[in-house]
Amino acid sequence: MRTGDTKDHIKMKQVRKITAGLRSVLIYIFCLSGLINILALTGSIYMLQIYDRALGSGSIPTLLTLSALAIGLYLFQGLFDILRSQLLVRIGARLDRQIAPLAHRVVVDMPRFGYSTAEALERGRDVDTVRAFLGSQGPVAIFDIPWMPVFLVFVYMLHPLLGALTLGGMVVLTLLTVAAELMTRRLTGATQAAVIQRNAIADSNARNADVIKAMGFAGRAVERFTLANRDHLDLHTRANDISGTFGALSRVLRMILQSALLGLGAYLTITGDLSAGAIIASSVASSRALAPIDMAIGNWKQVVGARAAFARLKETAVALATATEPLSLPAPKASLRLDGVTVAAPGSGRVLLADVTMELAAGQALGIIGPSGSGKTTLVKAMTGITPVLRGGVRLDGADLPQWPEAELGRYIGYLPQDVSLMDATIAENISRFAAQTDMTAIVAAALAAGVHEMIVKMPDGYQTRLGAGGILPSGGQRQRIALARALYGDPFLVVLDEPNSNLDNEGEAALSEAVAGVRARGGIAVVIAHRPTALSAVNMIAVVQGGRLTAFGPKEDIIGPKPVPQPAADRPAADMPKPMVLQPAQRVPA
Repeated sequence: MRTGDTKDHIKMKQVRKITAGLRSVLIYIFCLSGLINILALTGSIYMLQIYDRALGSGSIPTLLTLSALAIGLYLFQGLFDILRSQLLVRIGARLDRQIAPLAHRVVVDMPRFGYSTAEALERGRDVDTVRAFLGSQGPVAIFDIPWMPVFLVFVYMLHPLLGALTLGGMVVLTLLTVAAELMTRRLTGATQAAVIQRNAIADSNARNADVIKAMGFAGRAVERFTLANRDHLDLHTRANDISGTFGALSRVLRMILQSALLGLGAYLTITGDLSAGAIIASSVASSRALAPIDMAIGNWKQVVGARAAFARLKETAVALATATEPLSLPAPKASLRLDGVTVAAPGSGRVLLADVTMELAAGQALGIIGPSGSGKTTLVKAMTGITPVLRGGVRLDGADLPQWPEAELGRYIGYLPQDVSLMDATIAENISRFAAQTDMTAIVAAALAAGVHEMIVKMPDGYQTRLGAGGILPSGGQRQRIALARALYGDPFLVVLDEPNSNLDNEGEAALSEAVAGVRARGGIAVVIAHRPTALSAVNMIAVVQGGRLTAFGPKEDIIGPKPVPQPAADRPAADMPKPMVLQPAQRVPA
């Protein structure tokens, strides 16, 4: 089987899985729509009988009987219409429950592959778009369109010329629908891209509100958003102009058609080929026949948007389906090895890290040093599996990271990013990584290891203190130490810390050194990126990264030299003052 055939097979399988059980419901709604449309003939038949039977005979009992029967049929039609609407809303809710977790999983993963936050969040909004569409009049129009021939046949039975005129109106309105589809399709993608761009700028401005306020460039930031919003509004206006124009044309044509039917009916009545009641009946029936097309044109923008959103959601489901879940492996306890790891930027393909090879054994701690922009953060992101590896592999106890189930691998890795971000939740939930079962013993142990326990218990609600938008906003140092406790929770085998002392005071740095020493003592591996020598006090290995390459790797004493023996400042010659970390030439790795 060819690759394309395999992907199509997987796609169809996933679509069937998502829509499992919906086929019978949709068939039921289709049949229900048929019943609703047949009952919609009540008005036409009622008018026909009133003019031709009740008025002709002058019988009030006949009038009352016909009216009572019509009211009963109208009530049944309304009941079935309510049932259809509720079913469509529940289908939307069911799809949301099934697809929203998949879409959010992709939302979490997309930034790792170079997508912006705004682009990622659009997948979540796709779910809302599909659900909102199913609760609108768009699906009602789609289910009613196949039943239009019922009204056409009824009008034709009144008189063939009336049927032909109604059919001509249907054809014209159908052509308008096709034209609306062709003209809005090319705008859909551009409008979507403009929305993403605008939302990305808005998100960036919100995240950097403090900097914008302090440095006084709020006006320029708003102007940047205004330009992006202007592009979005231009495309949005063009799309609305098209849908509004075709909607107005369809309404005008419907009114012209109804008047033409009345005029033709009057002519046929004058010539004796049609009764007076048939004039009103044909007008009501033809109006109901053309209503679904008119409704579809009016909601065509939503139809196109929902179709595009559902297509993206299907691709999301297929992408997740192609990823096979690895088998469980024993907990790592021996080594971390990088074999020729090469990492490229997702968007441009520019190589960020090239051919990095190193190995660490249990009980070792590695300090990574190098100039800014040299690839240190990229290296640790590759170690933790955050950034995909272009070539080579990262192995725990010989097994490449993709061989581990993601949830299990996460238990063996602790990570403190350079830009610390805590979740909008309690301190306990943050440290425990939202564990299903709260283990306060493990939470407190992690806080003690990070030297943050005393700080936490002094807060208003202790470990139940809520962080983020709905609670307190800790200082940079407090956030960093709570995030360090999160990285140490559960005694992970590999603990990776990216500039963990950037916001710490002396007490925090001492706690950091003790935490790294604790990881080594229990047989784990610690990796620390540092620009300040104090963060390297507990490490025994050093790696130097320059220009995206590993230029030196080995024991700390061999790379940065032995630790100088401290002397009183007054007795220390200027030539003996501490010097910056200097590589020992013998340990340099050829670039």
